[in-house]
Amino acid sequence: MSELKPPTYKNPCEDLNMTATTPTELHTLSNAHLDALEEETIFILREVAAAFERPTLLFSGGKDSLVMLKCAEKAFGGKTSPAGSGRIPYPLLMIDTGHNFTEVTDFRDARAQELGAELIVRSVEDSMKRGTVRLAHPGESRNVHQSVTLLEAIEEFGFDALIGGARRDEEKARAKERIFSHRDSFGQWQPKAQRPELWTLFNHKLQPGEHFRVFPISNWTELDVWQYIARERIALPSIYYTHKREVVDRRGLLVPVTTLTAPKDGETVVVRDVRFRTVGDITCTCPVESTASTPEQIVIETLAADVSERGATRMDDKTSEASMEKRKKDGYF
Repeated sequence: MSELKPPTYKNPCEDLNMTATTPTELHTLSNAHLDALEEETIFILREVAAAFERPTLLFSGGKDSLVMLKCAEKAFGGKTSPAGSGRIPYPLLMIDTGHNFTEVTDFRDARAQELGAELIVRSVEDSMKRGTVRLAHPGESRNVHQSVTLLEAIEEFGFDALIGGARRDEEKARAKERIFSHRDSFGQWQPKAQRPELWTLFNHKLQPGEHFRVFPISNWTELDVWQYIARERIALPSIYYTHKREVVDRRGLLVPVTTLTAPKDGETVVVRDVRFRTVGDITCTCPVESTASTPEQIVIETLAADVSERGATRMDDKTSEASMEKRKKDGYF
C-alpha cells in the first residue's frame, strides 16, 4: 500500500457541549447501559485472541467496525486500555468491491495507519481477473460477489475466526446469528445447526477447513452505536453526517447519482440534504434525508426512526424477504 500522510479528519464531536446545546430528549436519555455492552464486546474480542490461532477483524471504515475498533483499542492497546499499550493482536481485513465510497476507504487507510495496525485489503476485481467471479453484465452489483473474495482470503491467510460488526437489529437473517457463528469447510452458514451459547460459554471447536464468524456487537442497536460514538468521541467518515448530494427517488429510496448509479429514463435528479446510515458498495447503498451534523442529532433521529438502517438504505436487501439469509448461507458477512 502507498504511504499515507497522518489523518487530518476532524472529529465532529470536538466542539459539542452536550449538557448545554443538545435537545431536551438527550438530557433524560441514559447511556449507562453502554458500559455493559462495551464490557461484553471487550470480553469477546479477548476470547477470540485467546481461542484462535489466526483471527482477523473485518474493517470497512464504517461506523460499526469503528466502534469495534475502539473496543479493541481498550481491550489490547491505546492510552485508555487496562491491558496496556500493545497493538491489536490480529490484522484488519477489508474486502473491497472497487465500488466503495472514497471517503470511507480513505478514512479506513488513515485510521489503520494511525493505530499502527496491519491492514489487509483483498479486491473483488482481483477475483474477476482470476475468473472466480464472473458478472452477469458489466453493470451488475459486485456486493454479493464479496463472498467469493472473502473465502479466497480465508484460504490464503488461514484465518480461523473473522470478527465482524453485524448486529441482530439490522436484519432478520442477522437476528438468527449466534455471537460465535460456525462456518463449515465450504464457508457456508447453517442457521438450524448453530451451537448453543449459555452463560457466555462458547464452543470454539473446529474441524480442518472450518472457521467462525464472530460478532462482538450482536446485542447492540443502531441507537447504542450512535450513543457510544457520541460518548467516546469516535471520528467517522464525513458521509455519515449531513451533506448535499444529487439523488433520485427510486422505489422509496434516495439513490445517489454517480457514474455507477446513473438516473434512469424519466427519473428527476434533485439535490437533497442527506447522510448515510450505513455504508457499503455504491451500487446498493442509499442515503436518507437528514440535516443531522453531530452524533447527538443523529441519536434524536434514530429515536424517531421506524425502519431499520438496512431497510431504509440497502437496495440489495429489497430483492426478496430471504435475500440476506441466502447470501449468508453462501459465505457472505
